Amino acid sequence: MSTAPVTRFTPRAWLLFATMAVLWGVPYLFIKEAVESLSPPAVVCIRTLGAALLLLPFALRRGVLRPALRQWRWVLVFALLEMAGPFLLLAHAEQTLPSGITGLLVATVPLFAAIIAFAGGDRSALKPLRLAGLVVGFAGVAVLVAGPGLSFGDGPLGALAIAEVLLVAVCYSIAPFVVTRHLREVPALGSVTLSLLIVGVLYLPAALLTTHSAPTARSVVSVVALTVLCTAVAFLVFFALIGAVGPARAPLFTYLNPIVAILLGVVVLGEHLSPALLLGFPLVVLGCWLAATGGRLRVPRDAPPPVAPG
Repeated sequence: MSTAPVTRFTPRAWLLFATMAVLWGVPYLFIKEAVESLSPPAVVCIRTLGAALLLLPFALRRGVLRPALRQWRWVLVFALLEMAGPFLLLAHAEQTLPSGITGLLVATVPLFAAIIAFAGGDRSALKPLRLAGLVVGFAGVAVLVAGPGLSFGDGPLGALAIAEVLLVAVCYSIAPFVVTRHLREVPALGSVTLSLLIVGVLYLPAALLTTHSAPTARSVVSVVALTVLCTAVAFLVFFALIGAVGPARAPLFTYLNPIVAILLGVVVLGEHLSPALLLGFPLVVLGCWLAATGGRLRVPRDAPPPVAPG
């Protein structure tokens, strides 16, 4: 979107900001509950196909699907990087990892984005403070996955789950570059709706083949909430937030997402607040902030747009 940022946050903007912090902080809780009795492909299919059907009327009314269809090849690439791969990896990883740890590991997106930007020729991506952010952030990841008090990191399943979530962060860090270079002229609602539809149809056969019994009520409620609130409603609120404060300030809420994920994991699911989590959390958040902003209070105007975590 090209709406220019306003000079300050209005009460409406603060409400949108807080809403996004919750809507993209809570998916890890819902994913954890959903995969208790639904297969990862089924969770992805229900989430994406359901959200696509909910967003479709808005997209049709605004006439934004036609521009997206003209760029269907790049929309497909975006869909694979932003939804098809990450949503499945997250669902599989959360069969092993606590939801709070998952949310914090996904928050490492700015670290990988800085490395990718530098590899693409942007020398400013690794200025001293941003480089310091990489060091601090990845030190936090090291503490998080190998520190004291952990109960998930032993054995191949724990290591695989951690690798899956970090791969999700890599995918999320690449997807915005696809948007800025190839989909900038496509309305966001059009590309997102078409992407969700593509992924939902793509996963439908796998969802049917891996569904062998009726899911529990908790899983059904969780996947519905994931579909309606964390996907369909979240994207609409996110577009409204960009319109209210501009693309440069909108990403600031993402630094609150892991806080929400960790708190919900502890309070709702009874996940262990380990010493490694307490030590690694501030390092990861500080490192990501430095890597993304270079120490400024907001991300640069030319930074890639954020994408939906979880």
